[in-house]
Amino acid sequence: MKIAILGAGESGVGAALLAKAKGLEVFVSDMGQIKEQYKAKLATAAIPYEEGTHTFERILEANEIIKSPGIPEKAAIVQEAVKRQIPVISEIEFAGRYSNAKFICITGTNGKTTTTLLTYHLLKSAGINVGLAGNIGESLAEKVIEDKHEYYVVELSSFQLDNMYQFKAHIGVLLNITPDHLDRYGYSMEKYAASKLRIAQNMSGTDYFIYNADDDNISNAFNSAAFGGTTIPFTLQGKENAKVTYEGQHINVQVKFFEGHIDTSKSSLIGKHNQYNTMAAVAVAKLLGISDEDISQALETFENAEHRLQHVGVAKEVTYINDSKATNVEAVYYALEGIKQPIIWIAGGVDKGNDYSVLEELAREKVKVLICLGTDNEKLKKAFGRIVPVIAETTSIEYAVRLSRSLAVPGDVVLLSPACASFDLFNNYEHRGQRFKEAVEKIVLKR
Repeated sequence: MKIAILGAGESGVGAALLAKAKGLEVFVSDMGQIKEQYKAKLATAAIPYEEGTHTFERILEANEIIKSPGIPEKAAIVQEAVKRQIPVISEIEFAGRYSNAKFICITGTNGKTTTTLLTYHLLKSAGINVGLAGNIGESLAEKVIEDKHEYYVVELSSFQLDNMYQFKAHIGVLLNITPDHLDRYGYSMEKYAASKLRIAQNMSGTDYFIYNADDDNISNAFNSAAFGGTTIPFTLQGKENAKVTYEGQHINVQVKFFEGHIDTSKSSLIGKHNQYNTMAAVAVAKLLGISDEDISQALETFENAEHRLQHVGVAKEVTYINDSKATNVEAVYYALEGIKQPIIWIAGGVDKGNDYSVLEELAREKVKVLICLGTDNEKLKKAFGRIVPVIAETTSIEYAVRLSRSLAVPGDVVLLSPACASFDLFNNYEHRGQRFKEAVEKIVLKR
């Protein structure tokens, strides 16, 4: 059997290595340049590849094509494969054929990575034999070569879900559906929602679908009457029939034959959006029989991915938080909403057509100082000039941290949550977040 793989990133190379390990004839093709680390893996496994082009004749000899998620369906080579009735599948679909493990799959427009990492942490802390894979940046196919885990927690984007057909999750999690990537779905929310709901396809009575009952787009798109598995809705709004709820600093769970009352008071996760993420992860943990005490302890030790409301440190009773990944207004809203203390807010960068009006009420209530970090801060200053008592601006993140330290009093929070892209002063949001962390550690924490 001949397999052609389009794209030689993490998923494509992982799929190639799995196909080779299973004795299939493999060819890898990438229209761009392949990273050296992936070339080395392909060379070591003696897998032929090409870069900078797609050789249609060779690719279309395949019995099946595995497409990397970043390649759109409208790509010429994909269209030609469909025309010739050559199956085009995802790496996840391919990997699922070669594993007897149970898959815990997580998707949603926002919160996927946090929830995936948290779920993995809860399970691993409880001693469950679990692996981590998917959109988080690790190939499921490559892990399945050894297949040494009983469970895999898999983050899935809509692009990965689109080319999954027979694959089945044992537990599927859908956090939310908000407009995103609509250019790939004909600018149709219905098509985008249908893509997300593929997380629940092929489920039977022994499988579980955990979903946000407060999300109208999910409610409108999900036909529970036609669903083959067991539904576990979660809510912050007191929706009827929800099996997971949040009360004060506790999560109440009624799933399967497990009931729980989990203390979340020591969790480092901030904001309402993270309450949703935590409910979903806790529901998974309870389905696998983990005790309330073990879950609470694991919530306390969880560290989120870098640059997502990341706790950097405390000095003189002032807390420093790195939320550099907040490159849009919605993400900043979550940050401001979740922090209860007075805030010194560092924001700015390349504005993406932001409407800051939705932040006005929170800024008026919570922000005592706004430090504009960018080359052009006029829009920020105009939006908050009559709302925030003190506004400063700079192009130096070190100065922004130094100024924050001088203006802060015990109990304050210094928050980097830019609402903007980073490209005026930094390479990317990771670079910006790392520079903030370094400045805090150098200027604040070491003194």
